[in-house]
Amino acid sequence: MALTKVLIAVKTYPTLSAKYDELVCTAGFREDGTWIRIYPVPFRKKSYNEQYKKYDWIKLDLVKNEGDFRPESYRPYSHESEIKIAGHIDTSSNWAERKKLVLGKVYYNLSELIAEAKNKDICTSLAVFKPTKITDFKAESVDREWDKDKLASLQQLNLFEAATAAGKFEVVKKLPYKFSYVLADNQGKESKMMIEDWEIGQLYWNCLARHEGNEQKAVSDVRAKYFENFAKTKDLHLFLGTTQAHHHVSINPFIIIGAFHPKVETQGSLFG
Repeated sequence: MALTKVLIAVKTYPTLSAKYDELVCTAGFREDGTWIRIYPVPFRKKSYNEQYKKYDWIKLDLVKNEGDFRPESYRPYSHESEIKIAGHIDTSSNWAERKKLVLGKVYYNLSELIAEAKNKDICTSLAVFKPTKITDFKAESVDREWDKDKLASLQQLNLFEAATAAGKFEVVKKLPYKFSYVLADNQGKESKMMIEDWEIGQLYWNCLARHEGNEQKAVSDVRAKYFENFAKTKDLHLFLGTTQAHHHVSINPFIIIGAFHPKVETQGSLFG
């Protein structure tokens, strides 16, 4: 089968599935600039050579995920499908090459985007959104441990693997905080939207280690990065996605699954 080429723009923080083990939702752009979602991917169990980074081009044998009504949703042909890394787009010239694909279609009106998501003939579930204003960044405490029933299921699934593998696979730590932006669109509509990007989770753990376990300082550093830096000094666009379970039932089914943050372009002098 022909391989699909995808520029990876999104990796969500890993979640647990009693059916599929520890999973990551990946999304990105085809060569024509259209969105595609790849799920499920047991990312941390892939070989080192298959563990793609953001803005890597990958090639993978994909088929439509028939268990997901969202048109952008595909899945690997099998759990054993090989992921081939076929290049990388860097940040040179203020992310110029990335912008060509990422900024092809940008939404500014959140109500219009939500209406597209609710329209069953369109059913948009991935989008680039440019907030007019970001007014706050929130960190709220949540459960610190994974669901015990899912963990028990994973332990059963992993019995054979643990017996045959050189080292036992350890499930990723659950984030003890939920991070969100409070933002407004070009109509002044204000929304609070959760951020589920892998990068914000990893940033928290790195900051926590640097501050020797001081959670307050770690959260403060995350806020500084996402609010003081990204929201106030960058040309910030947000990657939005819906979850299958909430797509048709939530008032706003979108969550933030990534941040696109080149520098603000300044118009050069006509004489310089």
